Formats: sequence, C-alpha cells, structure tokens
Amino acid sequence: MVASLAAGRFDCSVRPIPYILEVHDLHKSFGGVHALQGVDFRISPGEVVGLVGHNGAGKSTLMNILAGTIQRSRGEFTFAEARVGTWNPHQAQAHGLRCVFQELSLCGNLTLAENTRIIHPALRGPGWRRRASRLIDDTLGMIFPDNELRPDMQLADLPVGARQMVEIARAFTTTDVPVRCVILDEPTSALGYEPTQQLLAHVRRAASSGISCIFITHRLDEIMDVSDRVVVMVDGGVVAERPTAGLTRPQLVGLMGSIEVPREHRGQDRGSLKAEPPVIDYPGGEAGDLPIRVAPGEIVGFAGLDGHGQRERLRALFFAARRRAAHGLAPPVAYVAGDRGTEGIFALWSIAENVTICSLKGLRRAGLISPLGERGLAQRWSDRLSVKAPSVSTPILELSGGNQQKVLFARALASDAGIVLLDDPMRGVDVATKQEVYGLIRSEAGRGRSFVWYTTEVEELTNCDRLYVFREGRAAVELRGEEVVPARILDASFGGHSD
Repeated sequence: MVASLAAGRFDCSVRPIPYILEVHDLHKSFGGVHALQGVDFRISPGEVVGLVGHNGAGKSTLMNILAGTIQRSRGEFTFAEARVGTWNPHQAQAHGLRCVFQELSLCGNLTLAENTRIIHPALRGPGWRRRASRLIDDTLGMIFPDNELRPDMQLADLPVGARQMVEIARAFTTTDVPVRCVILDEPTSALGYEPTQQLLAHVRRAASSGISCIFITHRLDEIMDVSDRVVVMVDGGVVAERPTAGLTRPQLVGLMGSIEVPREHRGQDRGSLKAEPPVIDYPGGEAGDLPIRVAPGEIVGFAGLDGHGQRERLRALFFAARRRAAHGLAPPVAYVAGDRGTEGIFALWSIAENVTICSLKGLRRAGLISPLGERGLAQRWSDRLSVKAPSVSTPILELSGGNQQKVLFARALASDAGIVLLDDPMRGVDVATKQEVYGLIRSEAGRGRSFVWYTTEVEELTNCDRLYVFREGRAAVELRGEEVVPARILDASFGGHSD
C-alpha cells in the first residue's frame, strides 16, 4: 500500500513504519545554482538525526522542501510511507511535521498565544485565546523551566533568544494532530548555555516518546550529545552517514572535508596594552558593576548566561563610542548585529551593497560612488570570509543564513572602524569558517583594531584577552589571561567567582 498526500489525504497504518520520512534523488535549483543534487535522506520514528555541513551545503534547502516552504525540482518524497506530491506548510503541519526555521517564522505583531493559534486550526470558537495561552505556556514550561515569558507578550518586544524559545516551544505544541517529526534548524544559535541544555534534554525526551527530530547545528558537541545518527552534506549532496556512537569530533570534522585549526590564542593578558589610553572607557553603574575598558588592539569578551545585560551593554558602548568618534575623541566604530534578519541585512540589496554600505566615503570618486571600487572592496572581503555565492551581485536573500552572517562581518571589517562590536557574530557559521574568522580577528587586533565580542558559545570566548562576566545586568567579574577558560567562565556565570 502506497497512499498519496498530493491532495492532503493521509493513511495512518497501525503497523510499524520503518521510516517516518524518506526522500530519494532529491534535486533543487535556483536559476543556475544547484542547491541540492541527488540527495537521499531518511529518518525513523523516535530517531534523532544530526545534519551537518558547511554554509551553503544545502541543509536549509532540504529542510525547507521537507517543511513545504519551497518545492523540489525533482525527486521522490514519502511521509509515513505515503507518497508526497504537491506539499505545502499547511499539509506538513496537518500531518504532524513541524519546522523551527533558522530565520524565525513568527509574526512580530502578534502575541505568543496568537502565534500559536496560527498553526492550530483546532483552536477556534469562544475561548480559543485562553486555550492557546495555556498551550504555549505549558509547553514553554516543559522545555524551558523557569522562563519568564507570558502568552500575552507581543513577540516584537522580545529579544532574539526569547523569540527562539517561543518558536521551539510552538513546534512541540499539540492539539488534534500529534507531533510526529520536528526539524530544528540552528535552534540553539540564539540561546544561552542553560536554555540550550534544557532543549537538548527535551529532544531526547521527545525521541523516547516516538517523535523524530532532525537537528541542524554548527555546534558539533551538541550533535554528538543528542543525535543517534549523523548525516553530512557537502555542496548540495550527502557525502557520509554514520551512527553517532563511537564517532569522535575530529572524525566528524574530517567527514565534512575540513580540519579544525587548534586555537593558538587563549586569553593573552597583554600587559603592554594597559599603558595606552583606552579607546573605550565606559563607567560602571550601580554597586558591583565594573567599568568597561578596552585598549587599542585588545579583544574583550562579554560572557555570562544569556539575557543578563550583555546585549544592552554592547549597544550602550556602541552609542557612547559613536558620540566620541563624532567629536574626534575615538576611532570610528562598527556594530555586527546578532539578529541579522531585523537589524543586520538590507534584504533587497546585493552582497556588494550590503558589504560596502559603511565604506561609501572611501569609495567616492569626484563626488560619486565608484561601482568598480564598490565591487572590488566587496569581492576582496567576500573572498577573505569565503562567502559562497555566484557573485557579489547576488541578492543577499539568496544566501544561506550563515553566509548572510559572513556578509555582516565583512561589512564591519571592510569599513574604517577602529572599534568593532560583535553581537554573537558566529550564529549559523560553520566550523571551518569560524576558525578562519578567529584568525582574522586576531590579525586585525594585531593591527590595532579593538574588538568587544559577545557570544553565547563559551568556547569562543577563549579567543579573548579579557572577559567581563555579566550577572543580573551587571559586569560582575573580570577574567584575564589564563583565567579565560570554559570552567572559570561557567563558574563565574553562575556566581561561583568574585574579585
């Protein structure tokens, strides 16, 4: 028996289903770009599959086809042994296939309860708002205990990490249709340490109850922790498939076609910098809030549990530094936004236009912007950051999320900024590129550029010279030199270290 889902029909058989989802020889092209080339992929009920690969490998394209947001060019697709014809998000939702997108799909002008109602037609009639509120509130509490979110909050008022939590929780909500498979595309990219651990624990609980999960992330330790099997994609195709048991991190990186470069820089306490006037000297606030000082050529990190004031302090530093730069008291400053969708990219522009927007003054020739100079500058930095695209004239929305993030980073480094503020700049960026960017930051710091770097990934902070660990809105602890190691960072984050 092979049924059809082309018209939305679905045959739930009582016998065991070997694969809840299976695709064979899947292809997808965007004009001349072949995003998928003959992909085979499958997942069993209750299985967690980790999907890895560099930016532009085709992971998000594959997931969008499975979720129904884009159509395949050709190939076979079955869900619960029923052949899929035309497939759209409504049908996917109706049959228990949910997707947490890398670029969040929630509606900013709606509340948490209203966003939940969108995917649940059963929530209708009198009292639907109360039922939707209880549904999302209970699910948030189940996945992220002790969260401070309320169903009546408007999504646009929440930081990106909280929005990520809402999107994840909504994917696991259930009314009249059981959740059968959840696609998690970079679900932890905006989460701090504690919510990430809570999510990983929930994924394993969900799998034990029969829910399949496809887990996509560049954080390979998470893949190793949570998945039963790993599938590796390179250049639009599947190149390897291995059980996670017995697989080591170096082996996984090798399957992806790259080698992780050991970090040479681990918290250098460069005392010579202290003699130079700081380019940032931001006073502390209330008692216990340390002043933020950054010397020329220094890499300073903001650490601590997510949501403890790091992003707010980073923005405050930006506005203060910009005012000082306007009066010639400090070098120009650039800011790399963490929420690229709403604060970073110019969605209707090309790669070149996005890269060079902060460098237009230096591109003027006889009062006009030089197209040749603009293209050359964009190409140079796109090459340095390995932005994967046909050309710098490509619209930025045609890039994967990780490549969009590289463009934002290229914009900051292509400018004349002497101070660069980074708000979780490696979100959605692959392992090999991260290593290249670490080296690039150290190289630029060696030339006198200063960096203030907030990241939710503790390992990244070991690239910094000094750290300020935030707790409850205050810069509570400063770590220097050899203190900048994951164990000390986590200890200070939870209040176990003080000056």
